[in-house]
Amino acid sequence: MPKLWNETIDAHRRSVREAILDSAWTLATEHGVLSVTMTQVAERAGIGRATLYKYFPDVEAILAAQHQRHVDSHLARLIEIRDQHTKADQRLRSAVEHYANICHHRAQHGTEELAALLHRGHQVDHAQQHLATLFEELIADAAAAGHLRNDVAPAELTTYCLHALGAAGNLRAQAAVKRLVAVTLDGLGFSPSSAH
Repeated sequence: MPKLWNETIDAHRRSVREAILDSAWTLATEHGVLSVTMTQVAERAGIGRATLYKYFPDVEAILAAQHQRHVDSHLARLIEIRDQHTKADQRLRSAVEHYANICHHRAQHGTEELAALLHRGHQVDHAQQHLATLFEELIADAAAAGHLRNDVAPAELTTYCLHALGAAGNLRAQAAVKRLVAVTLDGLGFSPSSAH
């Protein structure tokens, strides 16, 4: 087959997959995970059931794929944030702020039922390990540059930081999230450079 034809088919498949993921997620958040059927997903996505089953075996697999897409985009954004700053203190502050907002947004736009279904298994463990590794590197770099306390190992500070920021999911107001970020940075002994 010609290259252009292959690219067109691949683009179509990606488009159908995206429509499936978005449709299932919307249905699950609106009506609850247990009430979503493959027929509803197919109708919402504008495809036939036979086509839907070519992509996914069941609703849980669709929701897991959509969740993985969210997780991957969050990790990519955190890496992008890390790479856009040259100073260790700026990298850490930006990543801490962004992760707190991820936690806050996740709690505001999901359901407990979805969280129970999706926040388990090896994919979540793998993502958590990537997140911890990223933050440990940021914390180690900031400590080496003299912007953090050095009496606690970076791995321990990472555990503290991620758990503390996870509390943003319990906060209603964005101002409270900002205060949580400030308290977390204080706990890390954060001291930004004067040129920040």
